[in-house]
Amino acid sequence: MGTLVVTGAGRGIGAAVARLAAAQGYAVAVNYARDRAGAESVVREIGAEGGRALALPGDVSVEGDVLALFAEAVARLGPLVGLVNNAGVTGGSARVEDLTAQTLATTLSVNVTGAFLCAREAVRRMARSRGGEGGAIVNVGSLAARLGGGGEWVHYAASKAAVETMTRGLAIEVAPDGIRVNAVSPGLIETGIHATSNIPDRLAKLAPGVPMGRAGSADEVAEAILWLLSPAASYVTGSILEVGGGR
Repeated sequence: MGTLVVTGAGRGIGAAVARLAAAQGYAVAVNYARDRAGAESVVREIGAEGGRALALPGDVSVEGDVLALFAEAVARLGPLVGLVNNAGVTGGSARVEDLTAQTLATTLSVNVTGAFLCAREAVRRMARSRGGEGGAIVNVGSLAARLGGGGEWVHYAASKAAVETMTRGLAIEVAPDGIRVNAVSPGLIETGIHATSNIPDRLAKLAPGVPMGRAGSADEVAEAILWLLSPAASYVTGSILEVGGGR
């Protein structure tokens, strides 16, 4: 099927995507910034099931790291057919009045600049006008982009709104080159993002307000992402697919 780069794939949604993609036949570049052990664990799981995967380092907010990531992924795994822009940070829970410039800069650098840099490198390799065979990009947004994140993380919500706007614009730009660009917008999902944002009880507090009455799983988000990557979504581009239990 070709090579799929999944950024931030050492845990959570990224890890679930990597495992499912490998099971469906992709060779997977499991990218990580700091969690080498997590990424290598995912690669071992994939290998044990007969799949192909490599753990590849790289901070998506650093251009040199992104260049090296894509070059190595293609050199070691084969031609690129897809990208899942999953790497991201929340910047922690903070009201705007308490937000530091450094937190804002880091959040935007990873979530927005990183998504652009990775999309750029994917397009350069997949665009038919550049000798590629086409492909698909799925960006991981957040329901926070619509809800606003007030009282928690407006900065994070704004960064994900930027990602969703990029999704729509890039989809128009690269459609003639055989590349589809979509995004998933996860809602309340059971991952470690809540604990690392210093709000470990967030799931328990918010789950009762979800119409379906529960938080979602990383595997459920991964299923949506793999559908958007697949030929089953061949006429879908520029779309934002909410995976939020009706919230």
